[in-house]
Amino acid sequence: MKHFSCFIFDLDGTLTHTNELIFATFNHVTEKYIGKTFTPVEITAMFGPPEEIAIERLVGKDKALEAINDFFEFYRNNLTRMAGAYDGTREILQYLKQQGVLMAVFTRKGRTSTLITLDAIGFSPFFDCIVTGTDVVNHKPSAEGIKKILTAFDIEPGEALMVGDAVGDIKAAREAGVTMASVLWDSYGKDTILKMDVDYMFHSVEEFSRWVKLVVPANGTIAVG
Repeated sequence: MKHFSCFIFDLDGTLTHTNELIFATFNHVTEKYIGKTFTPVEITAMFGPPEEIAIERLVGKDKALEAINDFFEFYRNNLTRMAGAYDGTREILQYLKQQGVLMAVFTRKGRTSTLITLDAIGFSPFFDCIVTGTDVVNHKPSAEGIKKILTAFDIEPGEALMVGDAVGDIKAAREAGVTMASVLWDSYGKDTILKMDVDYMFHSVEEFSRWVKLVVPANGTIAVG
């Protein structure tokens, strides 16, 4: 029987619904500094490096610092109105924490926006390790972030489960040698992921929650037959 001692969670689209906020924040900045707005598809294509890098590329170095400060101010001020946790994810994290399971975040977001998000929705206390796009040289689909988490916890790849909604999460998990649970309740890559070989796949938070409660015993390890 295989045992896991760690859950690694993606953030956007997995634990939190933030797309509306991200799109609005990008367009708030780009309209102000370069007189342009972008479609959700165009903004999504910019995802990868942290927001600071993406904004500097868009507005130029001279305007970058002011634009970045505006970005985070708008993001923070509008988070509770335009974003939040998916119903049921808080209860999953609470349950895992109670069982003593190690938990980490691995996200493409920059550290500033990640911490703003986690603090605003009250998720920060659940996580023992947070690796963001700011903390790695190679962003998803690279496994660098997962490997940092494994090192921080001093665990082997076989002890960890990656939980995410994107193709990049799957590729990173495969490169790192960790088990992958794809969650599709708000995934932009759903059609592609359905054709991919993943270890576990969940279509709703409720389905994932039921599975967690079945496989996480009282001693805090996930036992999967």
